[in-house]
Amino acid sequence: MSVAAAPVRIVIIAKAPRPGYAKTRLIPALGAQGAAALAQRMLRHAVSIALDARVGPVELCAAPDKNDPAWAALALPTELAWSDQGEGDLGERMARAALRTVHRGESVLLIGTDCPQMDTAHLQRAAASLQSADACLTPTLDGGYALLGLNQFHDSLFSHMPWSTAAVAAQTVRRAAAIPWSLHLLNTLRDVDEPDDLLALPAGWSAHPDFTPTPILNFRTSP
Repeated sequence: MSVAAAPVRIVIIAKAPRPGYAKTRLIPALGAQGAAALAQRMLRHAVSIALDARVGPVELCAAPDKNDPAWAALALPTELAWSDQGEGDLGERMARAALRTVHRGESVLLIGTDCPQMDTAHLQRAAASLQSADACLTPTLDGGYALLGLNQFHDSLFSHMPWSTAAVAAQTVRRAAAIPWSLHLLNTLRDVDEPDDLLALPAGWSAHPDFTPTPILNFRTSP
């Protein structure tokens, strides 16, 4: 078992919140503009809790890269480090981010932007768990995960994974045990990926000036 001695880097795997590109599975309920506005709200939430956790550097691993005009319009905090996701499926992109972080001598918390239930305390607990476990995982109700923390890199956690299915978290747990690594499981949270998940948005989010609640109300009351 390895013990994290260096700061933990939080790496946020994020898409630019532009219409037709981010949160496309929510477009039937919210429209392209509404889905993009919610994506922006969730991105800002992820950045805020990651910085407020103060467990180490925070990196935005972006698609498209930082030079895309969609990012400039957001005026995100200047203390963010930036990196490019590059090509490949989700596993390949996450693997590159994890590998370069571990090679720097840091532990890594990989998170996305789809989990409004995640908060600063959750990230701090995840970072603390890496002091006694090789890895940590935050499962989600849909069978995926919202956070993967690592002290070391192993390709089996990323390659040939059935991404976007209900088997991802269980497969990750099995593969970590096979390495073998100790794995700390954190509380299960709920991602916002599908229209049904909109019912679990935090109170007050629909009142955000960049996010119109009307499509959500229409969705909720439709037969």
